Amino acid sequence: MSDSTWVSTSMPYLTPRQAGQSDAWGEEAAARGGKGGQRITHAGEVRAPEGVAALLGVAAGDVVVVRRRVIQLDGEPCELTDTYYPVSIARGTRLAEKGKIPGGAVTFLAGLGHVGVRVREDVTARMPTAEEREALRLDPDEPVLRLDRVTLDGEDRPIQADVMVMPAHRQRLRYEMGIG
Repeated sequence: MSDSTWVSTSMPYLTPRQAGQSDAWGEEAAARGGKGGQRITHAGEVRAPEGVAALLGVAAGDVVVVRRRVIQLDGEPCELTDTYYPVSIARGTRLAEKGKIPGGAVTFLAGLGHVGVRVREDVTARMPTAEEREALRLDPDEPVLRLDRVTLDGEDRPIQADVMVMPAHRQRLRYEMGIG
């Protein structure tokens, strides 16, 4: 693994933050000597694409709330993340606005009474679209990883769906699981 490969684990991004604690990405990047940031390119209501609708348990084309972000490390794009929420949870909240949410969206959701207790992730590899290639500053022959994640509450209801696209050659995904 080269020095430019980022080892990523999901758990910090699924746990609400304590008051005054920075967002998980900023904290993780700082712990590794970098500066993590994000640029929110869109926030608001959209029609759910088919795959997102399946994750959230709604019909394709139903209205959902999305936050589209370019995740950055030391000012360079390293991931494209679209996070979707059911309108029943996010309509009219900060999740539907472009501003940064102190402590992150998971903390905000917990404050609304929506706490994730189970997560399902699917990872695939593919070649990027032209738009993804440009946004991530990739060469034409560089593949991406796509991670689709759904977070479910204690009653097995979807509260959040993430679609993340990242350069495959700069990522290593780590999964740690407890047994029993």
